[in-house]
Amino acid sequence: MTRTRPPERAPALDRPSTTLPAPPGTVVTVDAVTRRFGDVVALDDVSLDVGSGELVGLLGPNGAGKSTLLSLINGQRRPDSGTVRLLGGDPRDAASRLGLGVTPQETGLPATLRVAEVVDFVAGHFPAPVPSGDLLEQFGLADLARRQTGALSGGQKRRLAVALSLVGRPRVLLLDEPTTGLDVGARQALWEAVRGYHAEGGTVLLTSHYLEEVQALAQRVVVIDRGVVRADAALDVILRRVALRQVVLTSATDLSAWPGVVRTAAGAPVPAGSDGGARQTLFTADADALVRDLVRADVDFRDLEIRGASLEEAFAEMVEPSAPVEGADR
Repeated sequence: MTRTRPPERAPALDRPSTTLPAPPGTVVTVDAVTRRFGDVVALDDVSLDVGSGELVGLLGPNGAGKSTLLSLINGQRRPDSGTVRLLGGDPRDAASRLGLGVTPQETGLPATLRVAEVVDFVAGHFPAPVPSGDLLEQFGLADLARRQTGALSGGQKRRLAVALSLVGRPRVLLLDEPTTGLDVGARQALWEAVRGYHAEGGTVLLTSHYLEEVQALAQRVVVIDRGVVRADAALDVILRRVALRQVVLTSATDLSAWPGVVRTAAGAPVPAGSDGGARQTLFTADADALVRDLVRADVDFRDLEIRGASLEEAFAEMVEPSAPVEGADR
């Protein structure tokens, strides 16, 4: 197996050191890892290196193995074969995890403790935690400091869970579906917190079923499907791997079967005999050739747009066609 290690990274900017220095340039190493659950192979000979200061998005359909991979990196589980290293040590060693912050998909909070009490309790496990007041203010939880966590909404619990992952000033942050249940405003606020942490030199591994979230945050994308890494590259490289482009236009002619059109996006059908036309999205390997053919054939159309690939389209091209995009991971 060919393994590509990330380039050397500049050291983190004034971030407190809470564990032994990581090997130069690499903070997470997954080497030929396989993990099974009974007869199910969740991860199959997976290798992955994450450099200091990277922001990596992990994408994959339901059951792809994303959460299993994070559980190995955070020491919750051990691989059946292969090696996982976190900040140069074994992730099952508590000393290695001092430099780690984690937000799992499901977080159990003690219902009778107040928000500020939970933050103070977690902060007490770290040598140089973020002041509780500052952290609660950053995540819009200051007004809820005295509320019991059992009385919080789902979105408020999610914000608290992400805040707790940052209280120890971690060098590596694992976020598993961090914005599930958040409204648009809360999601944007969390994105800004992640960007701020990353700008200070922090390393982030993020899974999300919101594909636009990974596209908005990640610099590098790793696509996992059925326990195998299908792609691992910079975001722009992943997007360029998609051969198809979108030609969006309005026409009274149904162009779904036009030569060169691979498929069309679901939408309202073109009304029979309509002069006004309907908005159509056509996927094609050669947008320029398709438009030229339409002009030469004197097809009446207007409001032409040609769009590049989205991460969702790139993802669909790289995984099994039958695999669903969204949902919980194993």
